[in-house]
Amino acid sequence: MAPFSNQRRVVRALLAATLGVALLSPLPASLAAQGAIGSTSPNLERSVKAAYLFKFLGYVEFAVPADAAAPLAVGVLGADDVAAELTRITAGKTVGGRPVTVRAVREGDPLAGLHMVFVGANTEGVAKALRAAMQSGVLGVAEDDAGLQYGAVINFRLVDERVRFEVSMPAAERSNLKLSSRLLSVAWHVQKGN
Repeated sequence: MAPFSNQRRVVRALLAATLGVALLSPLPASLAAQGAIGSTSPNLERSVKAAYLFKFLGYVEFAVPADAAAPLAVGVLGADDVAAELTRITAGKTVGGRPVTVRAVREGDPLAGLHMVFVGANTEGVAKALRAAMQSGVLGVAEDDAGLQYGAVINFRLVDERVRFEVSMPAAERSNLKLSSRLLSVAWHVQKGN
């Protein structure tokens, strides 16, 4: 049985490495190799987060059944720079054969029709927006030190000057979202249920 177990480990490691490369694939090779952000590179940080947001769409099974040809809709709250970069990245691209649309949302806007909402760090109502996302079956993504505590399914963190992300499985379950094991394997941290 040991050889089979070793094969499994090798396959898992290869899958994790492949997903890591896939998550970073929209970035220029030099960015993917470095991954470092530093405190003087807000444009690089924005680009990395936008690339991750685009890639996340391919690793989530959304609760609300939708028309197979309908676009995957992403809302961005309080981060116009990320919205602009995500719009640029997704132009003419598809996820699972579906186009991606990006739109700015404001606090209190209904999230109906969205598949994912990114709540920027400068948003006053982070917790309220993430609760609304959870109640609507929308993938809530934040960039706040307390993002997971506020109800985000995925939260960006800067770790050693690199953009990383953490995942909350309880929040995903409450939002009726299924996350790919590939996504979980490359997360910096996965918060599991009780």
